[in-house]
Amino acid sequence: MRNDWRKAAVGGDLAVIDNLLREGVDVDSKDKYGQTALMLAARYGHEQVVQLLLQKEAALDTTAKYRLSALMLAVLYRQAGIAKLLVAAGADTALRGSGAPGFSGKTAADLAEDAGLEDLAGYLATYDRPE
Repeated sequence: MRNDWRKAAVGGDLAVIDNLLREGVDVDSKDKYGQTALMLAARYGHEQVVQLLLQKEAALDTTAKYRLSALMLAVLYRQAGIAKLLVAAGADTALRGSGAPGFSGKTAADLAEDAGLEDLAGYLATYDRPE
C-alpha cells in the first residue's frame, strides 16, 4: 500500500482517496499489517471514505491481524454507523476473530456485546449467517 493512500484512509481525506482511485490505486491494496483502506477508514470513523470505497467495490470481508474485518474494526472502535453501513453493503457478520483471547472465536456481534454496545450487538445478531 502506498503511504499517501494509507495516510488518506487513516485521515479520512476523501479528495485524496478519490484522486488516487482515479489514478488507478488498487482499492484493496494492503498495508504492512494486512489492512485495506476500507478497514482503516472503518476503524477511524470516516464514513464518507467508507461509502466511496464501497461504491468502488472494495472487498468487504478481507481480514488482517487476528482475522479482524472492517466490520469488526468498526465495532471495536465504536463506529456503529459505519458497522451498519458495512452490514447493509453485505459484510459477513459470521466471520470470527482468532489469536488473541479477546477476539478468538468472536463475531462482530460478540465484540459489540463485549464492548457494552447492546443495541449494535442486537442489530448485528439479526444478520448472523449460519456457517
